[in-house]
Amino acid sequence: MARNLTISVLAALTVTVGAVAGVAVAAVPANITAALGDTKRPPADSSRDVARHPAELLAMGEVKPGQKVADFMMGGGYFTRILSAAVGEKGHVWAFQSGEFIGFRPAYGTDQTKVVADYTNVTPLAAPIASAGLPDGLDLVLTVQNYHDLHLNRMPPGTAEAANKEIFKALKPGGIYLIVDHAALPGTPTDDAANKLHRIDEAAVKKEVEAAGFKLVTEDDKLLADPADTHDKSVFDPSIRGKTDQFILKYRKPK
Repeated sequence: MARNLTISVLAALTVTVGAVAGVAVAAVPANITAALGDTKRPPADSSRDVARHPAELLAMGEVKPGQKVADFMMGGGYFTRILSAAVGEKGHVWAFQSGEFIGFRPAYGTDQTKVVADYTNVTPLAAPIASAGLPDGLDLVLTVQNYHDLHLNRMPPGTAEAANKEIFKALKPGGIYLIVDHAALPGTPTDDAANKLHRIDEAAVKKEVEAAGFKLVTEDDKLLADPADTHDKSVFDPSIRGKTDQFILKYRKPK
């Protein structure tokens, strides 16, 4: 994979990412920097910023004030909170929590309720993944460490294909689909990687997402890299938990 990411922190943070064609340069804007300092963010979230690199990631996602964005499979709401502050009062966030996952673990629904209560520009969505109910005209759909879950045995057949079609429909022309996930060894069967390791082969993600009509803009395996990760352990293994090697794929819906 031909990629390069260089981060320089001076008076402002500048991120340089290797793109599919040429090199794209983007500065982390003030709205994202300010969002990280939002006092409504719990300390448990902000303490993870160094490892998760939300500023650089959302700069890659071109998050701006006034946008309509979705946090797809929001988990505990880490990115929902940041997105809410980053798009501001004139923007809006749809926080999607998988209906299947709420069924598996009701605490996911409780987490969603807590997050939404703190932010007036966040709308909760809880439905089966294949019929998420995302609104049309979105600027960005972000999903972090969740794409592999579309292939869990507990999901209905065809969930990944249906989710990608739903996201493609919801994004406006030129809108961004930003995916972060735990890397599996190349060639690892998708079902095995998802169900045994909670990972996925990056090539499998590309094949599925591009089949839905998306065009790859940027791919990065440096920002969230961990060379100590051998890619063959479950992400919940105590020796690797919180220290996995992750990839980033930035897609755009053609105009």
